Amino acid sequence: ENISDFSLNITDCTQVVVPEEVFFTVAAAGILENLLILIAVVRNKNLHLPMYFFICSLAISDMLGSLYKTLENIFIILCKMGYLTRHGDFEKKLDDAMDSMFILSLLGSIFSLLAIAADRYITIFYALRYHNIMTLRRALVILAIIWAFCAGSSIAIALFSYEAATIIPFTILFPLMMFFILCLYVHMFLLARSHARKIASLPSSTVHHRTNMKGAITLTIFLGVFLCCWAPFVLHILLARFCPHNPYCACYMSIFHVNGTLIMCNAIINPMIFAFRSPELRSTFKKMFYCPR
Repeated sequence: ENISDFSLNITDCTQVVVPEEVFFTVAAAGILENLLILIAVVRNKNLHLPMYFFICSLAISDMLGSLYKTLENIFIILCKMGYLTRHGDFEKKLDDAMDSMFILSLLGSIFSLLAIAADRYITIFYALRYHNIMTLRRALVILAIIWAFCAGSSIAIALFSYEAATIIPFTILFPLMMFFILCLYVHMFLLARSHARKIASLPSSTVHHRTNMKGAITLTIFLGVFLCCWAPFVLHILLARFCPHNPYCACYMSIFHVNGTLIMCNAIINPMIFAFRSPELRSTFKKMFYCPR
C-alpha cells in the first residue's frame, strides 16, 4: 500500500480496483471447480492413475491460489474496518502465512505441470514400458517429494522474503522451469512423427498414439493458460522489489488487483480444460450431478 500511495505522486496511472463481489465470486468458483475434480478422481476408480493424480496435484495448487487471494482480500477489508492493524505481531505472522500459501501455490503449480509433462513424455515415447516406469506407487512418491520441497521452500521464502538473495532464486525458478518444460515439449513434438512411423505397423498403435498426443496438446493448453495467468503477478513481485519508485514500474503495479484476479481465473479455467478434454471426467461429472440409477 505504501508503494501504491507513493506511485500516485510519480505517475498518472490510476489504480485499477476489482470489485469485491467479482473478486469473491471468481475465488469461490475456482475453489469449488477444483474441489469437484478431486472428488471425481476419488470416486471413480478408473481415474486412479498417475496422470490423474498429477492433475489432482495441480488442482490443489489452484485451490491454494484462490484461497490465498480470498484470505488476503478479507485481511485487507478487516484492516480498513479497524479490526486488524497492519504492523502488529499477529498480523505479521498472518501475512507470512498467507505469503507462504501463495508461494506454495505457485511452486506446486510449476512442479505439477512439470510432473504432468514428464508423464506425457513417458506415455508417448515409452508407451510399451509406461506401466513399469510410472507405477502408482512411484507417482505418489514423486508427489510427496514435490510437496515436501514446495512446503519447505515456501516457508523459507516467506520468512526471508525481504532478502534479495531469497527473491532472486525464487524469481529465476519461474522462467527456468518454464524453459525446461518448453524444451521437453519441443523434443516431444519433434520426435512424435518419427515415433508414429515406427509404431504404425502395430494394430492399435494409431489410436493409442492419437490419445497420447491429445494428452500432450492438453498439457500445452495448461502451460499457456498458466503463463498468461501467473506471469503478470510474478512480474509485479519483481518490479515491487527492484524498482518500486520508477514511474513505469509504478504504472504497471497499478493493475495489481487485475493480476491477482488472473491467478484465480487460472483456477477456473483448468477444471474446464479437464472436463472438456477428458471423456472419463465428463462421464464422472454426469454421474455425480444426475445420479442415475
